[in-house]
Amino acid sequence: MRQSYARRGLLFKKIAITLTMGALSLTGCSIAPTSEGAAPPASASESAAPAKSAPAAAKTGKATPAPTQTTPSVDSAETPLTDAPADADAAVTVSDSAPATAAGAVKAPAAAPAASTPVAPAVVPAVAAPAPAAPPAAAATTGGGTEAATSFNWGPVLAGDEFSNTGAPDSTKWSVFKGPGHHRQGIRSPQAWSVGNGVATVKGDAAGTTGGMSAKFAQQKYGRWETRMRTNERDPEYHPVLILWPNDNASANCAEIDYAEGSTETSMMKFFLHYECGGKDFQTYAAKPIDSTQWHNYAVEWTPAGITGYVDGVKTFSDTNPAHQPTVGMHQTLQLDWFPDGSATKPSEMQVDWVRVYK
Repeated sequence: MRQSYARRGLLFKKIAITLTMGALSLTGCSIAPTSEGAAPPASASESAAPAKSAPAAAKTGKATPAPTQTTPSVDSAETPLTDAPADADAAVTVSDSAPATAAGAVKAPAAAPAASTPVAPAVVPAVAAPAPAAPPAAAATTGGGTEAATSFNWGPVLAGDEFSNTGAPDSTKWSVFKGPGHHRQGIRSPQAWSVGNGVATVKGDAAGTTGGMSAKFAQQKYGRWETRMRTNERDPEYHPVLILWPNDNASANCAEIDYAEGSTETSMMKFFLHYECGGKDFQTYAAKPIDSTQWHNYAVEWTPAGITGYVDGVKTFSDTNPAHQPTVGMHQTLQLDWFPDGSATKPSEMQVDWVRVYK
């Protein structure tokens, strides 16, 4: 580039400048610096590279209500099953669209000068080209911030965890899984979990060592649960799951409520209600396109009238069939499950900002 500008300078010195009515007129051109906006974060499961290990400072609007109810744990080794059908159609699908970006204006060229009598060449001093401007920093994107609890006035928080400690998950609130992984593939290790900067993080490595844990609080029939969660750009073999699981690991109809479940479709988040033993033939579900690498609030409302699911305060699932109701009390679990497919596994992670339970 330096040689190119030097040659241009010599060329400019030799340019004949036209003269109109005896007055010497010089014309020049300037090079406008360009800038290019940063690309939007990649969609689907755990945040784009910078966000996948972003500190809690990137989160917005986190309150810290103190839980007022805890109940003892029943089993620290439960292993909920969360198989999702690969070919079923979504009961509810919500499409998100991105706004179009306006094109920048283009400056019109100047009009050509009128013809005039040639004069002796004038010397034009060389001008250094301006350095291109640095591209602007991308604005932080924090995903959805609306809570179902706020939108529908669920009242005070009765139990939960804001993850305000540092180190391992609070043992008074959680039983951390230790043993075989989902469907006995891989390992669930307590060391996969860590808490710091206001979030709980569970990591899954390339060998299928990952983690899960179940709540000792709010082991109850009926209620409302809401969890703020995100992932990194996860491997499709790692599935983040927020579950209501039967107390004592016992349910006559194999009840299970997966109110946020990622699958091999990393750009989707699904809701499953398992209402009968027998697998995918006995469930209702919905799917929502979503960028799970951003923070989103996932919620479930369980009342005698039915079960409703929400994402960022918007209803995405509903089942009011009385025959589909769980018949026992349930409690929260948080899991990053490994579904190996024979290909190399990329380490992945899930982060949870808070879990809150309402009446």
